[in-house]
Amino acid sequence: MKKIEKLLVANRSEIAIRIFRAATELQIKTVALYAHEDRFSLHRFKADESYLVGAGMPGAGEGATQKLDPISAYLNVDEVIRVALESGADAIHPGYGFLSESPELAQACRDNGLIFVGPCAEILTNLGDKVAARDLAIRAEVPVVPASEALTDEEAAILAAADQVGFPIMIKASWGGGGRGMRRVVRREDLLKEVAEAKRESQAAFGKDEVYLEKLIQRARHVEVQVLGDQAGNVVHLYERDCSVQRRNQKVVEMAPASWMPQDIRQRMLDAAVRLAQTSGYENAGTVEFLYDLDTEDFYFIEVNPRIQVEHTVTEEVTGLDIVQAQILIAQGGLIGGVGAQASGIPVQGEIQARGFAIQCRVTTEDPENNFMPDYGRISAYRSANGHGVRLDGGNGFSGAQVTPHFDSLLVKVIIHAPERELALHRMDRTLREFRIRGVKTNLPFLIGLIKHPS
Repeated sequence: MKKIEKLLVANRSEIAIRIFRAATELQIKTVALYAHEDRFSLHRFKADESYLVGAGMPGAGEGATQKLDPISAYLNVDEVIRVALESGADAIHPGYGFLSESPELAQACRDNGLIFVGPCAEILTNLGDKVAARDLAIRAEVPVVPASEALTDEEAAILAAADQVGFPIMIKASWGGGGRGMRRVVRREDLLKEVAEAKRESQAAFGKDEVYLEKLIQRARHVEVQVLGDQAGNVVHLYERDCSVQRRNQKVVEMAPASWMPQDIRQRMLDAAVRLAQTSGYENAGTVEFLYDLDTEDFYFIEVNPRIQVEHTVTEEVTGLDIVQAQILIAQGGLIGGVGAQASGIPVQGEIQARGFAIQCRVTTEDPENNFMPDYGRISAYRSANGHGVRLDGGNGFSGAQVTPHFDSLLVKVIIHAPERELALHRMDRTLREFRIRGVKTNLPFLIGLIKHPS
């Protein structure tokens, strides 16, 4: 077991800060990356060291350099490895988004003697391809949504695949997530145009334009199961989350547990998630995602997210486990149920309990009155909320912070824990109303209305 001494976080803002805090509690030194546009970002100052990326990359012509755009600066594997080696880091945590599902980064870590805090390159490759992950689920005897193989460019083959799956249909990108490359299609005559659009969006978001078709379940709940696996093949679940409250296929509100779910179905879903993780040889933290059909009361596997997720917080609140610390300890050889030098902080399955109810809202710099368009500018005043059972995970929520068009609009995640669902909802309503943010538009009014909605 090799103890991690210095951890580089190949990410930014809220999730980078979250990982720095977990590492610091484990007495691990931390290293931040920042693009030029992030030079005043809070995450840069929360680490023990910080390094600029993307400022001068090889360009055309001898001795020429070119500055990478902000997103590309964080996505450049060579830059990340360069900083890790320059800083003396012995491990890299990718967070979520960016390079978190990159087999190339995981392999580069292996090639350079660095610990990658996440699944190995082979698992990322197998599970990153949603079509391959679906085949894995079938082998693990986990129910799957009717779907096609990856589509070719031949129009007749696309139409034939759609007819076999049956309308209405969902077009989905084979790689990546976050709603990118996803289209709903009800009419056959719209299919080819929507496939072309989905391919373009997937190429722009993930560098790959491969898409496939999936049967659209119209009255569905989106439920995901958090799993953890160690290097010895042990796997446990940390129960489920309900992530059904979405807008444009992006999650807005997440809750744990899915309190509406019958216990027998819950247990079958949890068992299926563990079985799938064991079949894949899964290691570290991951999420197995399902759709639950309200009409038939059946559930179906849709994908595995082989990384930490934005909504990991609600699972932490109900189980009391620090998932990020567990990731780090597993990466350095810690075992589930292990003690002493092999401890991961994760108890065996029978000792993991879910208590109470947790809910998370994503406060973003978006204007609900202008079709949720992102808003930019300087935050002139910022007053956050607090109180019993309130947790805030944020990045640049402070007076004077600059909100730029370069990055995701997430400002702060508000997480509430309470003994019962009704109290958690009241507590969330109170907490959201305490915020005062000036200088940029936010979705706070929308969230407050949403939390109070009878549904």
